[in-house]
This record gives sequence, structure tokens and C-alpha cells, in this order.
Amino acid sequence: MIKQILGRLPRKPSKSSENREFGGSSAPPLSNPSHSRSSDIMGNHRLLIDNAPLPGPNSASTFGYSHGSRLSQVVDQKLNGNSGTAPYEALPGFKDVPSSEKQNLFLRKLSLCCVVFDFSDPMKNLKEKDIKRQTLLELVDYVSSANGKFSESVMQEAVKMVSANLFRPLTPQPRENKVLEAFDLEEEEPLVDPAWPHLQIVYEFFLRFVASPETDAKLAKRYIDHSFVLKLLDLFDSEDPREREYLKTILHRIYGKFMVHRPYIRKAINNIFFRFIFETEKHNGIAELLEVLGSIINGFALPLKEEHKLFLVRALIPLHKPKCLPMYHQQLSYCITQFVEKDCKLADTVIRGLLKYWPITNSSKEVMFLSELEEILEATQPAEFQRCMVAVVDSYSNAGVSMAMNVAERALYLWNNDHIESLIRQNRRVILPIIFPALEQNGHNHWNQVVQSLTLNVRKIFSDTDPELFEECLNKFRENTEKWEEIKTKHEAAWKRIEEIAVSNAANGEAVLVPRVPARWLKWLEKLNTQCFAPKIELAWMVKNIFSAASGPTLV
Repeated sequence: MIKQILGRLPRKPSKSSENREFGGSSAPPLSNPSHSRSSDIMGNHRLLIDNAPLPGPNSASTFGYSHGSRLSQVVDQKLNGNSGTAPYEALPGFKDVPSSEKQNLFLRKLSLCCVVFDFSDPMKNLKEKDIKRQTLLELVDYVSSANGKFSESVMQEAVKMVSANLFRPLTPQPRENKVLEAFDLEEEEPLVDPAWPHLQIVYEFFLRFVASPETDAKLAKRYIDHSFVLKLLDLFDSEDPREREYLKTILHRIYGKFMVHRPYIRKAINNIFFRFIFETEKHNGIAELLEVLGSIINGFALPLKEEHKLFLVRALIPLHKPKCLPMYHQQLSYCITQFVEKDCKLADTVIRGLLKYWPITNSSKEVMFLSELEEILEATQPAEFQRCMVAVVDSYSNAGVSMAMNVAERALYLWNNDHIESLIRQNRRVILPIIFPALEQNGHNHWNQVVQSLTLNVRKIFSDTDPELFEECLNKFRENTEKWEEIKTKHEAAWKRIEEIAVSNAANGEAVLVPRVPARWLKWLEKLNTQCFAPKIELAWMVKNIFSAASGPTLV
């Protein structure tokens, strides 16, 4: 009976099982930092921390990942009236202790800095906040001047301290106008975290800790694990640009030092992009993440893996879709150009993907697309250009006749690029017949004198390069214009006849029947009105022609 009772009691784990738990390939999961932070913040009470020596590396309490951490126990003891612990006071400096005690002091200082204060009230815990700030600065100096490998216990405490201070819920600050365009966000003053005086030093400490040659990646990867990296990536949504700048540098260092985490980091960034593109269209750190990816893509080995090509097609190209593209377009354009420069065969895929998201009503966004397309064409080889040149020239011709002056100018400046002009010259027999109507229309009808002047310069390039082809296109354009004039005259006569019949029927008291225009005709009209194969015709006039065509056979 006694044996049965004793057998039900929990047994104390052995040292070998503890070593297997904390010394394996994966680190223990981090706890929710918001819980420990809420237990650390007190009202007017003074915060306490245990100055007793830290337990050994096999003790679970040194990790600080569980809710029953030593710090929480100390705070609870103080709140319950137990005054047996020392107050939150500064520890001695590293120069005041012998070398043999410096590592133990370093661990105690890390534990001291795990306390998180409430910065919503600037007059609260002023003394404790200043003590913590000075301690953090001492930690930064110690890590920078370290001349020996960091032990596993140091790495545990360092990651614990960084997690307690940095991993917090990002609550967006209220704005007067919730719906803001990308250009309005650029003009807005950046929102700063009131706790930044401490956060900045914690970021600086962690950056130097990761970059330090004394940090062994094989040991550190147990604690800077997938869970830690994922929480670090979540902080990229911070509204403070200074924090995102630190995160960008730290993530780049982690990617370079911890090779085992590289696939996971790429996949996690990919998921952030998917959520941003297809769900929220709101994220503050897309530009910084793309900047990190630019360096990563630059280091890809050739030939490119299929995984990297899928990332380009499924994540990077669709990033042209969101309305806030101006916030990160420069970094996105650099990443895509890097892919084309590494593998020229991707040019056709990239260009067709870009044309898929080509803007129609947003002139400023269209200018960005034109600039990016020019950068891609600069890295495109003649064989790849021939695959997509019809679609590219068609889009450029539509942009060239745009009533938006900045769009038309940017499209015509394309001929200032020597490489692109060379590609066009080599394929002029295909390109000139497509673009010639747009050049003729711009040269005579565009309202802006600068656009007209640029158009005449482009016409001169073609006429000097191949006079025979230019004359052939000019004659064909004139023939098409004459045909359109004849059709226009017939349609106007037919419409006039309809009006006369309507007036006559109205005078006689008869009903006037107006033919209904099918929807597919209207779609065809809109498409035809955007082409440059003939002079532009007002859409209203074309609807008249449809009415005429619908009733023409019975009237003419």
C-alpha cells in the first residue's frame, strides 16, 4: 500500500534528463513576454530583484521562460510584505571586481535588466529607470570588449533579457485619419515608442552580441531559435523607423551567422508578404524586409534554385499590387532587378508579371512602373526581349499618348537609354508599326509642348535609322486615317438619318425605338479606344456609331 502511494508521487528529474531537455538541438520555447512584463511593472512600489548568485546552467529557473521566474517571485514577495530581499539597486561596475567574478557579475546585470518598466508615465520609477539604463550601457561595453567565448549560461541570460525587453505587443498609435494614402504617410511624423531610450540600448547590445566573434553560433542557435526569429520578425511592424532600422541590421547578421536558420527566415518573410498582399495591405516594415532580401538575393548561387524562382513569381511580383507601393518600391525594384541580372531568362517572366499589375488610373504609380521596367530592360538580353517586345512596346505606346504629362514624358525618355534603343533598333520592323500611330498622334495633338518635342525626337530616330520603313508606316497610317474618316462620315450620316426619323415620328405622335447596345460591344469599344492603331475617337461618338450600325441596314 505504501509503495503504491509513493509510486504516484512525482519524481525529481535526473541530471541526464535535464541535459537532454536543455542541451539538445532545439532551445526551449520562449514564454509570453507580456506576462512577465506585467508582473514587473508596479505602481508606487519599488521593484526588487534577487542579488543572490545565479543557479547553475541546468536549473530551469535561469532561463526565465516559465511564468514562475525568480523575478516574479521577488516582486510577489515584496507585494506580500516580505522585505527579506534587497531593493532594485545598481550593481558594482566591472572594473571594481576581479576578472574571475566578471562573468558572474555580467549574469547578475543581465538578470537586473530583465525588469521592464512602464514608460507611459514619465515620472514613474525615475531612479530605477536610470539604474537600468546605466546597467544596459555597461553590458554593451562588456560585450564589445569581450576577449573570450561566451558560455552557454551567458547566452541563455542574454536571450532572456532581450526577449523580456523587446518582445511586446505592438499597439498602433491612434491617428486622426485612419485611412491614409502612401504619400500622406510619408509626410506624417513617425510615431515613437516612449520606451525607446531603453529599447535602443537593448537593440545595440543584441546587435553587438550577435556580431561578436565570441558568440558561438552552434551554442547560440539553441536559444536564438525559430520561435525567437519569428517574434523578431513580428517587430518589423513597429511604427518607429529607428526600431525597424535596428531590426533590419540584426536580421541580416542572424541570417549571415546562423546558416541553419536561413530557409526558415526566407519562408517566414514569404508568409509576411502573403499576408500583406492578399489580406491586410498594411505593414510598416515591408521596405526594411525587402532591403534585407536585396542582400540575400545578391548572394544567391547560380543556377538559381526553383525555390527562389517561385519566391520571385509568387511574392515579389505581386507586391506591385498594393496601393502603398511608393513606400517600398525602390527596394522592391532592386530585388527584382537582382533576379534578372543573375538569370537573364527570368526577364520575360518578370516583365509579363509587371504588365499584369500595370496601373491605369494612377499616374504616379505608372511612372514608377515605367522606371522599373527600364531597369529590367537594361539587364535583358536580345533573345529574351524578343519574347515580350510586343507587350512591352504596346504598354509604352499607351503610356506615351497619356494625357498625364509626367507619364508621357517618362515613357518617351526611354529612348535616352542606349541599351534599350539598341534593342529597339534591332527589332524596329516589328516595333515601329505598333508605335507609329502613337507617335503621329502625340506629335500633332498632345497638349504639352515638351511631350510633342520628345515625340518628334523619337520620330527622327526612326526616320534616320530606316527611312524606307518609316515611309511605309507613314503611308499605312495615312491610309488607315482616310478609312476611319470615311467610316466616320458614313456613321454620322446614318445617325443624322436616325435623328430625322425620330423627329418625324415624334411630330406624328409615334414611339421612337432606340436600338439597345450589347454589353460585349461596349467592352470592345473601350478596348478599341485605348489602342493606338488609329486616331483617338471620343467614346461618345463611338457609341453613336454603334447605334448607327445597329440600325444601319434598315436605313441606308
